[in-house]
Amino acid sequence: MLLSRIINRYTKAAVRLKTCTTRHKSFAAAMSEALDKLELENEARKAAKASEEEAVKETNRVKRNLKRKKWVDWKTQDEEDAASGVKRAPFDPADRIKRKKSAILLSYCGANYYGMQRNPGMQTIEEELFKAMLKHKWITEDSFEQVQIACFQRAARTDKGVSAARQVCSVKLPEELDLEAFNADLPKQIRLFGVERVTKGFNAKDQCNARTYTYTLPTMAFASCEEKIEDLHDTFRLSPELLEKVRETLKLYEGTKNFHNFTSKKNFLDPSSKRFIMSFTSSEPFQSPQGIEFVTLKVKGQSFMLHQIRKMVGLAIAIVRGNTTTESLERALTEERLDLPMAPGLGLVLDTVHYERYNDRYGKDGIHNPLTWQAQEAQVQEFIEREIFSQIYKTEAEQRNMLDWIGTLHYHSYDTRKDDAPPPPAATDGKRSKAAADDDNDE
Repeated sequence: MLLSRIINRYTKAAVRLKTCTTRHKSFAAAMSEALDKLELENEARKAAKASEEEAVKETNRVKRNLKRKKWVDWKTQDEEDAASGVKRAPFDPADRIKRKKSAILLSYCGANYYGMQRNPGMQTIEEELFKAMLKHKWITEDSFEQVQIACFQRAARTDKGVSAARQVCSVKLPEELDLEAFNADLPKQIRLFGVERVTKGFNAKDQCNARTYTYTLPTMAFASCEEKIEDLHDTFRLSPELLEKVRETLKLYEGTKNFHNFTSKKNFLDPSSKRFIMSFTSSEPFQSPQGIEFVTLKVKGQSFMLHQIRKMVGLAIAIVRGNTTTESLERALTEERLDLPMAPGLGLVLDTVHYERYNDRYGKDGIHNPLTWQAQEAQVQEFIEREIFSQIYKTEAEQRNMLDWIGTLHYHSYDTRKDDAPPPPAATDGKRSKAAADDDNDE
């Protein structure tokens, strides 16, 4: 009996010892596997970091090569050219011209162009400008291919068909410039009226503290939605009471508000949806040479998003006509996503780019002139009337763009949109996305 108990205890002890040994081996194997996995992850992170650092170094090398002239062994080059029958071109003094940062005043009619910004294969304002600059050796061939080398920057982009009365660009240019000869090589719809030397760090977009746009349209756009405007296009006249209603409606946009409904792909929570509108006014009615009555709406703000002004004008017209009420405007400034109309691009013009802060700081230092362009104002006004406003009057009289657009106002619900999903929320890490950073001044 005693022997049997001793044997049972010995057997149980042996089983417990075997179990502990097995568990120990399993734990050790798991730890070893986890350590191996951690080491592999660390190696992968190191490899990814090394790859990223190499990409940054390569980018920096490319940038340095763009800025640095490549050293040429002319003796070897001449021997190779002589063997192939090619003669080296004579030295061009233009390659040694010292260029300084300048601001240029540009006016253009955008009716036949696909916007201001250069776009390969498209007829744009910048393409015409750069070709003329290269021809007159204002910029080098390298700068023509990569305009960043010449530090080129526009104050505001303009969309297809949109004109500019006083566009400003910054770029490095020679000191001696012949504006008359330069303009002779530009299309008649584009003119460069002035050049001013600016500070080394001047940037036409970043230093701009406000922009003013105008929108010129026939007054029949404000006729009641119950009237048959087809018969009133040429004869409609805006009454003082209706003009006052227009001005009261435009004034509702003034101040800092959230305009996510007045552009595309913007969320209410995106900080860039908030814009400050300083003023929004209307001129007195006037008649075009064709006998049609027009008014010019003028809006001044710090910056504008894509299609923002055209949607603001479109909703204001719908309110004045009676297609909807001011309640739609109030709701459009909240988190709701509404279906709003967008006015035609024909009457939109970039009127003025403001540099009050720059002028206060540098305009009176005795070295730089303020960027007010007073000396060129008479020429600019003459160009605006001849090339921009005349085109608006003529096109509206012949094609009746505004009349056709008004016929679509009743298709809009001015209510919550249900046909598409809301855009994704903005990043919350404090950084603006590239799209959000680039959409400023994109009318």
